[in-house]
Amino acid sequence: MQIQSAYASGLQGLQTAQSGLTQATIDVAKPAPSQTSSPQDPTQAVEQVDKISALLSANESLRLGEASAKVLETDSETIGTLINIKV
Repeated sequence: MQIQSAYASGLQGLQTAQSGLTQATIDVAKPAPSQTSSPQDPTQAVEQVDKISALLSANESLRLGEASAKVLETDSETIGTLINIKV
């Protein structure tokens, strides 16, 4: 089993967060169903759930990005500390 470096994991997490946020943004921006449908129409309820899911996905991607940035920051600090000890 190959273990990725912290830098590679952080970078991959940022890329995943960016792509997830892009997809969530696209899902939220989709046009709403036409107003001609009745309020009791089940497809309107499904559309509302999809928008909520997309917003939750956007929030999840945001948190993933923040965690990945913290991984990169910690990796950088650790490397800096190791270099200071060796020099």
